[in-house]
Amino acid sequence: MGQKINPLSLRLGINQDHYSIWFSQPKMYSESLQEDQKIRSFIINYIQNKKISPSGVEGIARISIYKRIDLIEVRILMGFPKLLLEKGLEELQLTLKKKLNFGNRKLNIVITKIEKPYSNPNILAEFIAGQLKNRVSVRQAMKKAIELAEEVDIKGIQVQIAGRLNGQDIARVEWIREGRVPRQTIRATFDYCSYPVRTIYGVLGIKIWIFMDKGN
Repeated sequence: MGQKINPLSLRLGINQDHYSIWFSQPKMYSESLQEDQKIRSFIINYIQNKKISPSGVEGIARISIYKRIDLIEVRILMGFPKLLLEKGLEELQLTLKKKLNFGNRKLNIVITKIEKPYSNPNILAEFIAGQLKNRVSVRQAMKKAIELAEEVDIKGIQVQIAGRLNGQDIARVEWIREGRVPRQTIRATFDYCSYPVRTIYGVLGIKIWIFMDKGN
């Protein structure tokens, strides 16, 4: 079960919330869902193309979308928000509103900072992806990411990378675990991400589980 089901969707309604919160008529549901995907893709591509972070780690942890009749609020949870605030939050908002037709609805983008960026799996995955693109060995990149995560208050972490590792012809899976990672405990508070990275050898898949604490 722990390997076949997304650990976040498994815990919805227990200790996890949806990333999109809105109501829609059945006939409009698919359009609203596609709109969410376009908003997230546009924001991620915009930040990556702007090359806001010189280290290559944009620090996007989550993009949450809240919709009302007259308002769309996009909350970007970032590890390093100062970079985006200095280099074009207003431009991002204007460009997104011009690119996608929101009708009479207003668009509001809010940036929230993560106090401990490397406790988030998406930011760690971005760090590993940058290391792999620079041809750092897989084991070394995973160990460095775990060292960064262990500097913050977490209970356990598991990092897994699959694909043609280090340019080998046969695809395989490498993983490292530190601390407790009880993936089958429903009340356990997890943060998880699945992150693809394109290298000169092909696409590698990065999966990270971070066990924060156990619920009541």
